[in-house]
Amino acid sequence: ELYTEDYATNYSSNKKKAIAPYILAAKKATELGLGVNAGHDLSLDNLAFFAKEIPNLAEVSIGHALISDAIYLGLENSIQMYKRLL
Repeated sequence: ELYTEDYATNYSSNKKKAIAPYILAAKKATELGLGVNAGHDLSLDNLAFFAKEIPNLAEVSIGHALISDAIYLGLENSIQMYKRLL
């Protein structure tokens, strides 16, 4: 699993730079025959770009963000919003 806190922290200042090491890690993982999962601080703001740019992304751990958003947006609505991003 790619630990994405650094990506999330730096996404708003320079998303291309923030994602670059994750792309390299995902490519290396794929070369080695490993699956690619990611999680930590992925949100409605940064998830779509991450999912689009990371090759062979199999799964994202977004439970905390999803439930946090559900408090304000409703669970069903939040789930649909995240599904649209992926």
